[in-house]
Amino acid sequence: MTQPGRIRDFEVIVFNQEVRERLAMGFHHQFLDDAWAEPHHEEIKTRGPEDARQKAERRYPASRGFVIVEIIEVALYD
Repeated sequence: MTQPGRIRDFEVIVFNQEVRERLAMGFHHQFLDDAWAEPHHEEIKTRGPEDARQKAERRYPASRGFVIVEIIEVALYD
């Protein structure tokens, strides 16, 4: 059982739509690597799923072309 307030690990799956569109037109994004066209699996440590979503949206803003595909809590085994 998960303890309230405990720091937990979440995996965020995210890509950048702007990078995808530029690559499809034969160009590169001005600031981001071409690899951002493909999903990245990034780790976020936080207290819960709502916090994970908020933190991910700040780190990967939609206004800059990022698309958060999924946020998954990582199961830890003792």
